[in-house]
Amino acid sequence: MLDIVIEARQAAIGPGMQVRRILPFRLRRMVGPFIFMDHAGPVAIQPQAAHDMDVLPHPHIGLSTVSYLFGGQVTHRDSLGVEQIIRPGEVNWMTAGRGIAHSERFEEPAALAGGTLEMIQTWVALPEKEEEAMPSFTNYTADQLPIFTETGVWMRLIAGDAFGLRNGVKTHSPMFYLHVVLEQGARFGLPKEHAERAIYVAKGSIEVAGRTYTVGQMLVFTRGIDPMLVAKEPATLMLLGGEPLGERFIWWNFVSSRKERIEQAKADWKEGRILLPPSDNQEFVPLPEDHSRPAGSPPPQALS
Repeated sequence: MLDIVIEARQAAIGPGMQVRRILPFRLRRMVGPFIFMDHAGPVAIQPQAAHDMDVLPHPHIGLSTVSYLFGGQVTHRDSLGVEQIIRPGEVNWMTAGRGIAHSERFEEPAALAGGTLEMIQTWVALPEKEEEAMPSFTNYTADQLPIFTETGVWMRLIAGDAFGLRNGVKTHSPMFYLHVVLEQGARFGLPKEHAERAIYVAKGSIEVAGRTYTVGQMLVFTRGIDPMLVAKEPATLMLLGGEPLGERFIWWNFVSSRKERIEQAKADWKEGRILLPPSDNQEFVPLPEDHSRPAGSPPPQALS
């Protein structure tokens, strides 16, 4: 059966960037190892306002950030010294582990003016034994990510394994992550080999068990249920899930199985012990000071 339908909420990650926030949700914090999901764009602004959209250097611990674009391009810089432009169909996979800082800047005027910039950002929590791993970053090009097609269906495996597909993206726990495009009337199911599974409707609409679901909705399914979905119109979907990792705490950009580790990360960022990107170190996002939120409720996260 359908476990829950999550309605995306509007969130601001900077003066010029509004996103749809899907995870975490108060009634469903995670799906498999996925603990965070934002959908940004399509964005159309004047090129001179691009700096307002930039995500300044900010820290992470205990997770991997996964960046995937439908259109446009973004420049990533991190404290390892990596500078990488990500383009549609590629994956930027950054494992924060014990701590890393990075920025994401929108430096392609044509993509902004043309309204083509659109991206999905997810965070994948790390298993406890990997939470203090050395930070790392890898860009996977589109030709490294297998594509499957059949009548009315196109899909790319972003990470993990599903429907017999695998790729070389390094993951830390059993999971799957797919970009699926359906023509009107096409029928599609979910991979059966994973305990927790969800569908996010990025474009168009689908029907499941006689009900229609549209842009900004995530459908999460109970284990053992194998739904059949039908595209009511051309639709773009993100399918994701995997094995649950157990309880995780999240505060701002920090994820951990231990509350005290998050407190340490706060102090580390405030005291400058998490290094800034060497090629982008003139400004950064300060540690939030928000005393108005209820206990246990995280402040707004940065976009990965």
